[in-house]
Amino acid sequence: VEFLYCDLASMKSIRQFVQRFRAKNCPLHVLVNNAGVMLVPERKTEDGFEEHFGLNYLGHFLLTNLLLDTLKQSGTHSHNARIITVSSATHYVGKLHLNDLQSRCSYSPHGAYAQSKLALVLFTYRLQHLLTANGSHVTANIVDPGVVNTDLYKHVFWVIKVVKWMTSWLFFKTPEEGASTSIYAAVSPEMEGAGGCYLYNEKRTKSADVAYDEELQRRLWTESCKMVGISDESSRVP
Repeated sequence: VEFLYCDLASMKSIRQFVQRFRAKNCPLHVLVNNAGVMLVPERKTEDGFEEHFGLNYLGHFLLTNLLLDTLKQSGTHSHNARIITVSSATHYVGKLHLNDLQSRCSYSPHGAYAQSKLALVLFTYRLQHLLTANGSHVTANIVDPGVVNTDLYKHVFWVIKVVKWMTSWLFFKTPEEGASTSIYAAVSPEMEGAGGCYLYNEKRTKSADVAYDEELQRRLWTESCKMVGISDESSRVP
C-alpha cells in the first residue's frame, strides 16, 4: 500500500496528484471516487466552487477525466478497468440547477448535497456512454452505500446527532458494511464488463428518473468541462 496525497477540493492538488501517479508508470485497474462532505455551511473551495458541488462532484469529475487515458491503457477485453463512484439515496430528491450549480441564489445544505449526488449519477451514466462509444475496456458504475455510521454527519443538527448516537447500532451500517457494495463493484466477476449500473446492497437497482435524461447528462458534462478547465471531447459523440 502506498499513499499519495490528493485534496479533492483543490483542482491544483488533483492535477499534481495525477502527475505524481503518472510518473510511476503504474497501471490503473480500479478507481473508487468516494470523497465527500455533507450538509456543510455555505462556503467555497479554494477554486471558488460551492463546497458540496466542488468537492463531491467536480473534484471527482476532474480526477476521473485526467486518469481516463491510464484506465483505458490498463483495461483489456477480459479484464476491464473499473470506475466506481459513490453517490447516495439523497440523489432521488436532488434537483440539478444548471443555471445555478453553485447554489448562489438560495443556499440550502440539503439541496446542495443532494444536487452533488445527483450530478455524480448523471456523470457516471454519460461517462459509460462515452466509454462504450469509444470501444474502451473501462466500465463506470455508481454505488449507493446506504446509511453508514461515519463522521460524515458531523454537520447535522445536534438533535439528529443524539438520535444517531442512540440508534446507530440498529439503523446504521458499519463502515465495513457500507464499503461492501463498492468492493463488489470493484472486484466481483459478476460485474465484469457491466457498466452504467446503479448498485445498492450489491444489486442493480433503478436510480432517479431524471438521472436517465441524456440531454441533461450532456449539458452537465459540457458545463463541468468548462468549470474545471478541460476540453469537451464528448461533443463529437452523439
